[in-house]
Amino acid sequence: MDRFGYRSEARQPIVLTIPGLNNSGKDHWQTIWEERRGDCERVDLGSWASPNRNAWVSRLDQAIRQADGPVVLAAHSLGCLAVAWWGALQSQAYGWPVTGALLVAPPDCDRMETPETIGAFGPTPRGQLPFPSIVVGSRDDPYIFFERCHSIAKNWGSEFVDAGHAGHVNATSGLGEWRFGQALLDRLLDGATDQAAALRQQRPSLLPRTGFQRGPRMIANP
Repeated sequence: MDRFGYRSEARQPIVLTIPGLNNSGKDHWQTIWEERRGDCERVDLGSWASPNRNAWVSRLDQAIRQADGPVVLAAHSLGCLAVAWWGALQSQAYGWPVTGALLVAPPDCDRMETPETIGAFGPTPRGQLPFPSIVVGSRDDPYIFFERCHSIAKNWGSEFVDAGHAGHVNATSGLGEWRFGQALLDRLLDGATDQAAALRQQRPSLLPRTGFQRGPRMIANP
């Protein structure tokens, strides 16, 4: 992928929410954030019940390109793997245009007993993500062992946050608007604002250039 550009005008970061398998319903914290915060917009990945890795990564890439400015990602479950694959398959400079990501309850796609709908997103990328990130793991998540979640965060270069016993950190966890998660998101947003200001000051030669030239290369599903 060609290098990313950005507009010269100042603008606030946008939060793109990326749900997992079967989308996020009305009681999910992602939906509640979208309704109440005013800075969150859902990425329509399509095929929610039968996800395809390349299709999801392509749609995520399109949403980031259309944002045309600083982006913070807020992903849940399988959406975290879409973000990780996007990070592995593109060549953005570190921290731009995706300036941060909150990655909540990524599933373990590498276990032999993992259903094919999730396992097709494996093997889990092991490289460091090209943006600051926070991985949130639960001690009783049925889709990943707590220690494995911590290891994934380490591979991605992410800060790891212990969510306690919160199940899959979804609607059934009863989190409501999940203020703790919002505090983590706001921390990433503060970093996004600082990053955008620094780029405008330090790299003026890139200011007139906008948009992405082509999407990430795709790899065949196993």
